Amino acid sequence: MADGTRRPGRPRSEAARLAILEATHDELVEHGYGGLTMERIAARAGVGKQTIYRWWRSKAEVALDSLLNVAAEGIPIPDEGDLGADLDVFLRHTFGMQGSEGPVLMGLLAQSLLDREFADVFRDRFLAGRRAALSEVLDHAVARGEIPAGTDLVLLQDMVYGVLWYRLLFRHAPLNDDTARDLASLIARSVRNGNNCTVRTV
Repeated sequence: MADGTRRPGRPRSEAARLAILEATHDELVEHGYGGLTMERIAARAGVGKQTIYRWWRSKAEVALDSLLNVAAEGIPIPDEGDLGADLDVFLRHTFGMQGSEGPVLMGLLAQSLLDREFADVFRDRFLAGRRAALSEVLDHAVARGEIPAGTDLVLLQDMVYGVLWYRLLFRHAPLNDDTARDLASLIARSVRNGNNCTVRTV
């Protein structure tokens, strides 16, 4: 369930859970979010459909957990000792995932616009989780004294994910290593110079 509590019934089998998430990811890669069904997932994972429904309410929730697994494994929290370097590593991995996972992310975003309950789950589990990961990178820089006191860290996060979502949605420009490097450099220079757009006024 969205809050991490277990539904009534038999204890979750970790092997079955991982098989379902792996099958879901493979199905998403092959057929996209629109072609994903509980029947396909169950057949590929070698489990009954009711096994899936015991732990997830919808294909959107299974797909979300599959995406969370990929993000957790594929996007590190770097600590290179320098904000620009940390952001470069974090953003290269984040943007690099969009080639394979971008269509899934778009499908989940579309689902969140149609389903208010899933929108809350998507925001609280995926969006908040990715922002928390970036916040950890920024907190390292704050501790090193690279980010001045009073800097609006929420706005910095919006700058990063605003670029990601806008380019992912409209595809007017690439999301690649060059984008990651340029954005990391821009943000590092901005906070180093105490730019008014990132520092709160009292």
